[in-house]
Order: sequence, then C-alpha cells, then structure tokens
Amino acid sequence: MHDIRAIRENPDQFDAAMARRGLSGVSSEVLAIDEARRAKITAAEAAQAERNAASKEVGAAKGRGDDAEFERLRALVAEKKDEIARLEDEAKAEDLRLRELLMGLPNLPYDDVPDGADEDDNLEIHRWGDLPTFDFKPVEHFEIKGVKPGMDFETAAKLSGSRFVLMSGAVARVHRALAQMMLDVHTHDHGLTEVIPPILVRDEAMYGTNQLPKFAEDSYQTREGQWLIPTSEVPLTNIVAGHIIDAEYLPRRYTAHTQCFRSEAGSAGKDTSGMLRQHQFEKVEMVSIVHPDASEDEQQRMLVCAENILQRLCLAYRTVSLCTGDLGFGARRTYDIEVWLPGQNTYREISSVSTCGDFQARRMNARFRDGEGKPQFVHTLNGSGVAVGRALIAVLENGQTSDGGVVLPQGLGPWLGGATRITPDGELA
Repeated sequence: MHDIRAIRENPDQFDAAMARRGLSGVSSEVLAIDEARRAKITAAEAAQAERNAASKEVGAAKGRGDDAEFERLRALVAEKKDEIARLEDEAKAEDLRLRELLMGLPNLPYDDVPDGADEDDNLEIHRWGDLPTFDFKPVEHFEIKGVKPGMDFETAAKLSGSRFVLMSGAVARVHRALAQMMLDVHTHDHGLTEVIPPILVRDEAMYGTNQLPKFAEDSYQTREGQWLIPTSEVPLTNIVAGHIIDAEYLPRRYTAHTQCFRSEAGSAGKDTSGMLRQHQFEKVEMVSIVHPDASEDEQQRMLVCAENILQRLCLAYRTVSLCTGDLGFGARRTYDIEVWLPGQNTYREISSVSTCGDFQARRMNARFRDGEGKPQFVHTLNGSGVAVGRALIAVLENGQTSDGGVVLPQGLGPWLGGATRITPDGELA
C-alpha cells in the first residue's frame, strides 16, 4: 500500500510512476478522498471543542439560575454530540474509500525497471550454460517414453479435473528429490531458515501480500473463508505482520517447500498439455524481511540463490528484468529466471525474484525500530527457489535420450540414492 503523505507531498512524481504502469491521473482521485476525509475529521474536532466548551458552561448557567441559557446549552451539547457522531461516521466512510482505492493500486516501479507493454519488452540481463544438443528431435516432458508411466494426466483428470497430474514411481521420486535438494542447499549453503507454514490462511494474510482484493479470482477459498495459498510467500511474509522488530534481528530469511494452488483464471487454452501450468503445484519459496538500506543487495543475493539451484542441476537459463507492463502488482523490481526447455525449444520462467520495498509492510503493519528507537517499515522480498514441477520438467527434457530414457543431473545424485537415470521402462537406475 502507498504512503498517503508521500502522495500529498509529491503528486506529480506519484502520477509519473503510475503512468509507467498504465494508470493516469491517479493522485487527483486519491487526494480528493483524502481531503474530504481530513475535512470531516477537522469538523468533528471543532464540534468536539464546541461541545466541551458548552458542557463547561452548563453548570455555570444553572448556578446563576439562568434556566433559558441552561436549556440552550444543554440542547447544544446534545446537538454537537449527534453532529460529532455523524462526522466521525462520514470520516470513517471516506477512510474506507481511501483504503480500498490505495489497496487497488500497484506498487511503484524503480527507475531502472525497463519501460514496456508486455513480456516481449523484458530486458535480458545474462545467460548461463550451454544449450543441450541432440541427435534426435527432443520432445516435451510428457512425451518421453520413460516418463509416461509415472506421469498420469488421465487418472488425475478423473479424480480432480483438468490441470492436475498424478505422479508415481521414478518421476515422483525425482520430484521429491528436487524439493529436498533445494531445501538443503538453501538452508545449509544460503543461510535461510526452513519453515513449515500453514497452507490455509485468513483474509488478512492475503491482503498483507497483495493477493487481495485484486487477485481473489486467482485463488481458492474454503467454505469456512480461509484461502489456499498461491505461494508460501503469503504465510512466510506475514510472520512479521503487526510486529515491531528490533533492528538487530534483521534480516530474517525464510524458505519453505509447500503445495501451492492457483485457479489459473484467464489462462484457458494456455499451456494445457503437460504439467507446466497446474492448479496444484509445489514450490520452494524464499522470503526476506530486511532493513530498507539492505533491500537492494538482498535482491541480488536472492537471485544468486535461485540461480545456484539451476547451476547445480546443470540447466541452461537466462535472467531477465521484467518491464513495467509485465511487473507483478506488488513488486518494485522483478528478475525472472527462465530455464531452457528443449521440448518447446524456448526458455520458460522457473523463478521470479521480487523486491516490494515497504509496499507489503504497510499493508501488514510490519515495522522495525531504527537507531533512534522510532518504528519504521521493513522491506520485504520474495523469490522462487525454485518451482519444483518446472525444475522436474527441465531435468526430464534436458536429460532425455534417444531411447526414451532420461540422464539425471549429477548434482541430484545424493538425493536419489545414487541413481543416475530413468530407464525407457520408467525405472530409476
């Protein structure tokens, strides 16, 4: 959420930043509501002062035996009481309007974020790894002979509908090994604290990480009103919601491996084959809560953590800076890591590493005490470290062999009991 004081002090700068995200003239609406709200508050305070003064004079009038003045003042006190209540209700209504408007506005992009309309305008930062070569035409993951026995879309559709998969055998084992490898690397080598969070959260947690109100249709809600998390960014970031943290306890760095759920609203007909875009999937997430002075370096650190996973798996990738038209709602800057998928002959996103500044912290009232003991908002960052299902796809497609088997990355060996491949019959060997 945005700081209303910053908008008041520099509306032109705010509008210029919003214009980069395709929104124009936003500050005028915000400030009009803010002015109306403040006017109601000022009027209520003035009415309260009049009521207090009249209340003091009531006793004096009665003591003088001035019944007419006594009755006038008593009526004025009652009138001001009603007026104050009305003005306070009107101020609350304006405050709600202002909050709803601010909640619906995206974060402001940093100056170095490239301008652009969509993903075609993203700026490539660098590439890593050599693209694999094959003496046959590589196929997509679900078409590999040795993968088919362990990746059952038909049974999953019978159980749950489209965009689900039932994994078993060697494929399930490799999927589990990938998640365990990511967690071990992030905790042992990257210094993150492992967390097992709830995957059902309340409205407040979804609002805190800007999933609500804008993206309600993209998430699943239970009959009891809780939400299935779209990513563990939601519970991990909200660990500090409503808290004032001593500065010496920053940074806080968390990682979690969870099931995630998205309705994929608006993606009809997109990536319908295979398990690239599912309603239920798994991610190893990274979340950092940091001092504002450290957030720039922290995003670079998190990017290295995510890239390191792909390097250990010997998967070629490229890193891009998202343009303003492709930037997520709550992000000020995002780097996407796109892994090479030979079956599609293209790079596909496997991790997003975003810095949100104090945007989420304001929504969840997460603060720290500065050197003078004053509460200030923390900065929050999040990143995939990485999407487990997409890592599985990349491992399978990049390691496929002409006989329908898969050569597995050496870096995954310790988590597979020494297995090095999936045979054309779908067995680990």
